[in-house]
Amino acid sequence: MQRVVITGMGVIAPNGNGVENFVKNSLAGKIGIKPITKFDASETGISVAGEIDDYDKNDYVGKREARRLDLYSQYAIQVASEAMEMAGIDDKNTNPEDLGVIFGSGIGGLTTIQDQIIRMHDKGPKRVSPFFIPMAIANMAAGNISIRFNAKNISTSIVTACASGTNSIGEAYRRIREGDAQVMITGGAEATINETAIAGFAALTALSTSTDSNHASLPFDQERNGFVMGEGAGALVIESLEHAQARGAKILGEIVGYGATSDAYHITSPDPEGTEAARSMSKAIMQAGITPDQVGYVNAHGTATHANDAGESKAINQVFGKDSSVLVSSTKGMTGHLLGAAGAIEAVITVTSLEKGVLPPNVGCFNQDPECQINLVNQDNQKQNIEYAISNSFGFGGHNAVLAFKKWSEK
Repeated sequence: MQRVVITGMGVIAPNGNGVENFVKNSLAGKIGIKPITKFDASETGISVAGEIDDYDKNDYVGKREARRLDLYSQYAIQVASEAMEMAGIDDKNTNPEDLGVIFGSGIGGLTTIQDQIIRMHDKGPKRVSPFFIPMAIANMAAGNISIRFNAKNISTSIVTACASGTNSIGEAYRRIREGDAQVMITGGAEATINETAIAGFAALTALSTSTDSNHASLPFDQERNGFVMGEGAGALVIESLEHAQARGAKILGEIVGYGATSDAYHITSPDPEGTEAARSMSKAIMQAGITPDQVGYVNAHGTATHANDAGESKAINQVFGKDSSVLVSSTKGMTGHLLGAAGAIEAVITVTSLEKGVLPPNVGCFNQDPECQINLVNQDNQKQNIEYAISNSFGFGGHNAVLAFKKWSEK
């Protein structure tokens, strides 16, 4: 089995465009949630979201190409490009047949679907764009990344709702670990701040109805009342240690474990006992060859829904023990919930936190829920020299995915 290291990262998130800005703002506790401006959301009862307001398609995608891509694919190309630049991968140091892509999305091109259905209804079927289908389908982030970077190993996408990004990274990690690829571009992208998505999640009573951007996403707080929709993307370039060292790459961190399970319980509600969420954490820790007491930080799924935060807290305590000192935080108090991209941007902040020795605070918890008996990160305890961390993602349908990361060292 090959060791798998991280050599490049890319992010576009509500609280930071680019890895440097995202990490700086997340470690400082900066909130990227704001009033919805993309459409008039007043009839939905939802007021705020994690919108991205500084995206420029000319930076990486190009105006002409952007007309043929849903926004989620545009975000994917931007973060993959940033990660590839950081990693320094090119056709001189990497055989295209050794370079693959596994890139997820929870919903894919929903804005394109919405717009084209309206066009067909208003103007008839002959006015539907020939780019409708290739813009809308959820595999096209992976497909477009593969085309752009001439990646001829596996190119596929994973759709496991809010676990999509983490499952994608985990499956890409397995691909390299087992020797089927040398380098993988992996992560997740989402762009669903539109009428249809907000209305749909609001109908499930899953979204926060708060009108205050600073008090809307409240992970593990007693007053939490739903998640805040976010948008964006995250990407990692991961490769075998041998390949990275042979080309003299700077190594940012190491993936050492991956666990995936299913609740087999309900289409939207997590199992309140947290049994399979706990098992996915245990599987990742076991694959890393460590014990729970060696894990210093858990990047929690922490959506700020009542069911998730209570169940996840219970699962964390099952794995680490109620008296454990492991530190926990959800970054969704700053970014909102990026659905299929959440696990990808959270992988980036987890890796950089290990590298820098500073953990992201759990923004949005003003009065911790007694049902959530975990040790939350705050500005007083965020400076930590930690060797191992895990990152959790749990999706509608009962999908549980966990990654284990190690601070980089050759041993």
